[in-house]
Amino acid sequence: MSKGHRGGRRRVARLGDPRILIGLVITAVTLWYALQGVSFGTLARDIARANLAILLIPSIPAYLATLYIRALRWRHLTLAVARLDRGPVFRATSVGFMVNNLFPLRLGEVVRAWYLGRETGVSSAAIFATVIVERLIDAAVVLSLAALVLGSRGAAATGLDLRAVLPPLAALVAVPVVFIVALRVAPDQTVALGTRLSGPVLPQRWNQRLEQLLRQFAEGMGGLRGRHSIMWVTIHTATLWLVISIIPFYAALVALGIDLGGPIHTLTASYNLLIWVGAAVALPSAPGFFGPYHAACWVALQPLGVPKEAAVALGTLSHAVFWLTVTATGLVVLRFRHTRLEETLEAGGTSFKDPAPR
Repeated sequence: MSKGHRGGRRRVARLGDPRILIGLVITAVTLWYALQGVSFGTLARDIARANLAILLIPSIPAYLATLYIRALRWRHLTLAVARLDRGPVFRATSVGFMVNNLFPLRLGEVVRAWYLGRETGVSSAAIFATVIVERLIDAAVVLSLAALVLGSRGAAATGLDLRAVLPPLAALVAVPVVFIVALRVAPDQTVALGTRLSGPVLPQRWNQRLEQLLRQFAEGMGGLRGRHSIMWVTIHTATLWLVISIIPFYAALVALGIDLGGPIHTLTASYNLLIWVGAAVALPSAPGFFGPYHAACWVALQPLGVPKEAAVALGTLSHAVFWLTVTATGLVVLRFRHTRLEETLEAGGTSFKDPAPR
């Protein structure tokens, strides 16, 4: 059977993946939620009156900086596997996030591990373990930010009962943090405990798969060795989430002329947008986070008295800048590294091959 035919069969099989169906349903529901009751004439006018210079000048560099800071952080996480240069790690990060924008099932997470292995000759399977650790760190940060914002003024602004919201949020924050610490301090004992607890519940095949995943997590945690690596992972994570990631939202609020009562309130709204969008894009969806992103902007801004059309306009513009910037960066990397887009998609649908570097 030819390589092209095998690739075609894999793509057909992938289209039948129930996760794709779930993602399409979530996209449809969130788009319906975001657009329900919207005056499209008003929405078009809001988008047309946006100051594109205020939106684009800070946002494009911020998204590029986000890719670079993520690459720097990931480089410290991969120290358990190999000491890698910044260039290959940045290129792999850019390609992976581009693939997430173009294809379903979060293939970009697999592809960036494959791409980094392709460029460096390092085991892609071992690198993928560090990707999983990175996702856990980001989940803990998003939940921590949510607890922080809701614990200050956010709960009152959103009409939520602080006593009802903070305890489950605190518990959700604690789970990945405790898990990460346990795997770093006592990996063998943590893996053994996890498989022992899941043994009576899961079939043997699933339990073996869980043990394999836990050992991958533990291997990825090996990158956090000593104070130096932990310090830099912390610095990069704080820079990413507390500074760079809110710049596009702040710029979009100003560009659209959404007056929330001053810079401090605009800053608070930017963090609120970051939290809701960060949580929404974690959901299964169609490629590029169309739908969840826009709905999250409405959920974040509705309690602040922002009209729905203005909130959806903000979601449309900020999402467009994000999608185009990140996708273009990944495509530029592929172009100058002489890699076909089809090759990255093929890598996302197959097991790791640990290819030799070019």
